[in-house]
Amino acid sequence: MARPKKITKAVVQKLEEGFLKGLSDQEACLFAGIAKQTLYNYQKENAEFLDRKNLLKENLKMQAKLNLAGKIETDKDITLSLWYLERKCKDEFSPKQEIEHSGSINNPLDGLTTNELRQLLKNDTDTSTETSDTA
Repeated sequence: MARPKKITKAVVQKLEEGFLKGLSDQEACLFAGIAKQTLYNYQKENAEFLDRKNLLKENLKMQAKLNLAGKIETDKDITLSLWYLERKCKDEFSPKQEIEHSGSINNPLDGLTTNELRQLLKNDTDTSTETSDTA
């Protein structure tokens, strides 16, 4: 007698519902009550399901873009428009500034061994202690 299939029509529907809502593979499997490996095995045997899953996973992002576009178009929301431009047209609208440094940076500690660095720290600590004792 063969083992019952873990992927039933009801499980596929739960997976698809999860993917439509933006769930990851792991989250959708938990939602549908199956192991992640069961999903991956099913996908190997059903390439059309894998294609459908990938399309369904784009749904939430697409809905968010449509909502954003609708709000910008209907409300003429300047704040939202600027937010969008700052993220999509960074070269023109990003509030971040890029600063280029020319010249060189000299690190006086560059090239010192660990022991030499420890000695410097020890000397600095000894000097700090002497200064605080005399104050």
